[in-house]
Amino acid sequence: MSSDFDDPRPSDNVEAHLPETQAPPPTTESAPQRQSNGYFADKPEDQEAYQAPERHVSRSENGPSTESQQLSSSATTLYTLSYLIFFSIFGTLARLGLQALTFYPGAPVVTGVLWANVGGSLLMGFFLEDKNIFREEWGKPNTSNDKTEESKRHKAVKKTIPLYIGLTTGFCGSFTSFSSFIRDIFLALSNDLVSPDLATATATSRNGGYSFMALVAVLLTTVSLSLAALIAGSHLALGINHLPIPHTLPFRLTRRILDPLFASLGLGCWIGTIFLAIFPPTGHKAWRGDAVFAIVFAPLGCLLRFYVSLWLNARMPSFPLGTFAVNIFGTIVLAMCYDLQHVGNIGASALVSCQVLQGVMDGFCGCATTVSTWVAELNGLAKRLQAYVYGVSSVAVALGSFVIITGSLRWTVGFVEPVCG
Repeated sequence: MSSDFDDPRPSDNVEAHLPETQAPPPTTESAPQRQSNGYFADKPEDQEAYQAPERHVSRSENGPSTESQQLSSSATTLYTLSYLIFFSIFGTLARLGLQALTFYPGAPVVTGVLWANVGGSLLMGFFLEDKNIFREEWGKPNTSNDKTEESKRHKAVKKTIPLYIGLTTGFCGSFTSFSSFIRDIFLALSNDLVSPDLATATATSRNGGYSFMALVAVLLTTVSLSLAALIAGSHLALGINHLPIPHTLPFRLTRRILDPLFASLGLGCWIGTIFLAIFPPTGHKAWRGDAVFAIVFAPLGCLLRFYVSLWLNARMPSFPLGTFAVNIFGTIVLAMCYDLQHVGNIGASALVSCQVLQGVMDGFCGCATTVSTWVAELNGLAKRLQAYVYGVSSVAVALGSFVIITGSLRWTVGFVEPVCG
C-alpha cells in the first residue's frame, strides 16, 4: 500500500479563471492529495472522485491533530463502494417515486423523468459549490489567505471523500437518467408518449411535423431545465455559505460512525433486495415489477458508470469519454430491453420477464446513465465549442441508436402492450 506525505500540488490554472458557479473541467494532471497510483480521476461529479488520500490524521483527545496514523486505503475504497451501492438504491427509489408523483391526469408535463433530472442536477450544483459540509476534509483542513486558491484546493480534496462520492456519483447520478430521457424523446417522435389523461386510449394520429415538434419540446425542456437547476444549486450553496448556519460534518463522525455504518447498510440493503425479489411476500408480487427488480440492478449500473468514468474521463479533457460511453451503452441496453418488452411471447405476455426487463431499464440503465454529470460537464468544459460538440454528440448518437433499435420494431411489426405496463 502506497503512501503520500507530500504537500498538495497547485490546482490547474484553468480552474482559477472559472466563475463560482462553474465546475472545473476534467484534467489529466494529478489532483491535490491524490494517491500516487492514480486510482481516481478528476471529473465534475462522477469520479470526479480521486482516490482517497492516504495522508490522514488522527486526533488525540487532549491534544492537536498529528499525522501519526494512516487510514487504510482499502477501507476507504470499501466505504466508497458501499456509499455508491446504498445511494444508487436510494436514488433509484427516489426517481421512481418522483415519476409516480408527477404522472397524473392533467399533468402539464408528461415526461415523468424530467423532474428527477432537474432535482438531481439541482443537488449536483449544490454539492459541487458547497464549502461547508466537508469543511473538515480529512480531519485537518488547510487554510489559506488566498480565498481563490483555498476554494480550488477544497473542491479538489472533497472529491476524495467517500461520502461526497456517494452523494454525487451515487445519489445524483442514479436519481437522474440519460437513457430514460432519450427514451422519452423517441416516444415523443413516434407518438407513443401518452398523456396520463389518455393512458387507456389510443394516441391520435399526427403528421411528421408535429412529431418533430414533440421531439424538440422534450429535448429542450430537459436540457434547459437541468442546466438551469445545476446553476440554481450552485447559487443556493453560495447563499448558504454566507449564512451563520453550522452544517459541517465532523471528520471523526463520518470516518468512525457513518463510513462503517454505510459499509454494512450498502451491502446489506443490496442482498436484502435480491432475496426480496426471489421470495416476494405473498400477494405482493407486483412489488418486483414496480421497484424491487430495479433496485437489484441499480448498483451494477452505478458501479459500471463509476469505473468506466475513472478509466476514460481523464484521457480527453475536452470530451469526457467515460460519461459519453456509459450514456450511450446504457441507452442501447434500454432500447433492446424496450423492444423485448413490447413483443409477444417475451415481455409482452410473460409477467416475470416483463418485470425483469423493466427492472433492467429502471435500475441498471437508469443508474448507468446520468444527466446530472452530463450537464455539469457541459457547464464545466473550458470552451463553449467543446460543450456544444459533447452535448450534441451525446444526444445524436444515443437517439440515433434508439431509433435504429426500437424504431425498426415500432415502424414495422408495431408494439404490443406489455402485461406489466
